[in-house]
Amino acid sequence: MTYSRRSSRRSFIGQSAVGAAALWAAPSFLRAAGANERLNLAFIGVGGRGGSNLNDIARNGQENVVAICDVNEGALDSAAQKYPKARKYVDFRKLFDDSNDIDAVVVSTCEHTHAYATLPALELGKHVYCEKPLTHNVVEARMVRLAAEKANVVTQMGTQMHAQDNFRRVAELVRSGVIGGVTEIHVWVSRAWGLQSAEDAKRYQDIVYVTDRPAEAMTPPANLKWDLWLGPAPERPYHEVYFPGPKWYRWWDFGNGTMSDLGSHWVDYPYFACELDAPKTVEAFHDAPAHPEIAPASLKVVYEYGPRGDKPACKLTWYQGEPKPQIWSDGKIPQWGNGILFVGEKGMLISDYTQHKLLPEEQFDGAKLPEPFLPRVGGQHHQEWVTAIKTGSPTGSPFSYAGMLTEANHLGNVAFRAGQKIEWDSANLKIPNAPDAERFLTREPRSGWAKIGV
Repeated sequence: MTYSRRSSRRSFIGQSAVGAAALWAAPSFLRAAGANERLNLAFIGVGGRGGSNLNDIARNGQENVVAICDVNEGALDSAAQKYPKARKYVDFRKLFDDSNDIDAVVVSTCEHTHAYATLPALELGKHVYCEKPLTHNVVEARMVRLAAEKANVVTQMGTQMHAQDNFRRVAELVRSGVIGGVTEIHVWVSRAWGLQSAEDAKRYQDIVYVTDRPAEAMTPPANLKWDLWLGPAPERPYHEVYFPGPKWYRWWDFGNGTMSDLGSHWVDYPYFACELDAPKTVEAFHDAPAHPEIAPASLKVVYEYGPRGDKPACKLTWYQGEPKPQIWSDGKIPQWGNGILFVGEKGMLISDYTQHKLLPEEQFDGAKLPEPFLPRVGGQHHQEWVTAIKTGSPTGSPFSYAGMLTEANHLGNVAFRAGQKIEWDSANLKIPNAPDAERFLTREPRSGWAKIGV
């Protein structure tokens, strides 16, 4: 794999494939700083979600903000008012050319530039926090995971629910065998942002109704550096159907729709609890062919996983929008609008972000449950990363784990775009039964931006 920037910075090179790292393994490096020393932080993306990350991680001056970057100069100037000593950039590549005083980098850009901001930070040995989904495609997720392993720094993907007590309790119950070996997992979400009818757009509270790329151009907002916002994506005129707001993520050139967005949160539950690895096969179900430009609204995807140690083979089914598990439609489980259902050999467990139940409830009434054994951080996802940098403690969603999760979520869209069930050769990043579908594993960046891949 090669990675390079448009400037003269040396190439980032990684060559070997790795398996999933052990969960909760702390990095082996020793940081010279003490737990009370302030970190020097750089923030790439400081508007919207990035502004929230900036405020939460900087913690009202408890850490030093030395650099801020955003292609939206309005957001950049607003952040600079709070942190006037921070250097300002509109191009994150220039930020990395002047990074000697930076300890850690927070990446909160749009999905299509995540890897381009994350890889150089890892190359420079910086600790990295990156918003979900970790990357734009499967190959980038693999390259980021390898780079993080090589850099041996503290990493965290922005999946805040991973730090909640409910998330970790669900994992404890599943891993302890309370419901027995898990053979089926169902994950459903009500959101269905993507290619859909005007009626469905209203029904699912979509923020934009669009069926194709606009032919007309619009004048970008005065504060927006549109060419830098596009980054490696194919050049196109500005239009409000892409930006501002999260409208961009329904477009294949910029995002991957609901699957990779909400999959980062909801598939995280079973992926962590069942210690899943790479799927063996992936098959998508949809009533229309894939659109060349826009991700689907409603979608169902079935993943098949092999045995893992003493854990049985299992099938994970993802539902977004209209589709729901049959057991849900039959009214045999609580009618939660969003949820995860673990089906085990001894019972079931249903969960959402804040609550969980063992089913059937009468079977588990009064049952002795395992004592907590996973770390609790009280939902402090950002602080977990900062503490890990200072003390060497583990993070909940390091890139060794989040990279594998991201690959799996992207494979759902790969199968959908391929229009057939795919067999996944994870070690070699190949699809043996449908090699033509491998084009969806990566992308060709536009001129001036290097390709990230093997």
